[in-house]
Amino acid sequence: MKHVNRVMAGMLGLVVSLATTTPAGAASKPEETAVTTAASGERHLTNIKQLTFGRQNAEAYFSFSGDKLIFQSTNNWMKDTFAAAMHPADIPLGCYQMYVMDLGSEKIRMVSTGSGTTTCGYFFPGDRRVLYSSTHLRGPNCPPKPKREGGAYRWALDDYDLFSVRIDGLDPQRLTNTPGYDAEATVAPNGKTIIWTSMRDGDLDIYAMDLDGTHPRRLTHEIGYDGGAFFSPDSKRIVYRAQHPGNQEELDQYKSLLAQNLVEPGRLEIFIMNADGSNKQQVTSNGASNFSPYFHPDGHRIIFSSNVETRNEGGRPEFHLYLTNEDGSGLERVSMAGKFNSFPMFSPDGKHLVWVSDRNAKEPGEFNVFLADWVP
Repeated sequence: MKHVNRVMAGMLGLVVSLATTTPAGAASKPEETAVTTAASGERHLTNIKQLTFGRQNAEAYFSFSGDKLIFQSTNNWMKDTFAAAMHPADIPLGCYQMYVMDLGSEKIRMVSTGSGTTTCGYFFPGDRRVLYSSTHLRGPNCPPKPKREGGAYRWALDDYDLFSVRIDGLDPQRLTNTPGYDAEATVAPNGKTIIWTSMRDGDLDIYAMDLDGTHPRRLTHEIGYDGGAFFSPDSKRIVYRAQHPGNQEELDQYKSLLAQNLVEPGRLEIFIMNADGSNKQQVTSNGASNFSPYFHPDGHRIIFSSNVETRNEGGRPEFHLYLTNEDGSGLERVSMAGKFNSFPMFSPDGKHLVWVSDRNAKEPGEFNVFLADWVP
């Protein structure tokens, strides 16, 4: 795969790694999972439309009005110039920059600085400003990729900070100012709170703060990785992914890597909790790599990406979208096409789904943004 950002938030590097390696720390006897598959294929998805074409395009999320998307791409579409996304840029980037797409015109515009690397874009209420994480204050180049050790995939906890900018990329405001990783930020539907993952207290935990970066408070305290968090439609609950060491050997390994600003993500489970961090409940328990969870519009089901059906098979695993009840029951496969489908998000009115997939890819390692009408 060319120029793939190894940011865990993107998870794309993990997907490629899992194609040839066994997930680190995978459960020896994962719970067997019954999956319901619609005979007609992707019955929840209709009028599927491809929005980007070529290279890596990931983590596309709706604006509050539902008429725009923010996403990250390794396409070098120039800043201050509206560009069509119907074909890849002539010159690729070595790592991700952040773009906003108008769904009416399908025109895009870079909103990041063009320096360093970026991840995890999101809109603020009113859609006049956007939020994303960037390393540009540490230097103009892409951060170096960590080396593999024993075949295990590792991702670097680069020194990201959170930034707010106008939708034209101007008026940048720094929201975090602590050493280490601050990324994976999203905003509550009620427009009052940001949640994100940070290393500010020495572990990878989920935090909440006000929209201006004030009043940060820690929501998770379990040792291990907690991240990729999104609010429920009523902003009262949070769904997230986590990997907590299950024994002393895993704990020692996790702490050793964390001291080097590294993590080996292999087995990830989905959890939910109240918006204040209370009442944590595990949703999945299958020993697979489950990530990119998002609440269904009904506030009780969860859509997410997983390799649950191919985790123990040789060769390249497939990642597909699944829908489950919040207690982990009623698992239903949503996507069928392609080998990788992830980063799902429902539109604010619940009528559409945006996600990233390698379906229709013309080159290995190509991921594009897709939009579909959602059929209940």
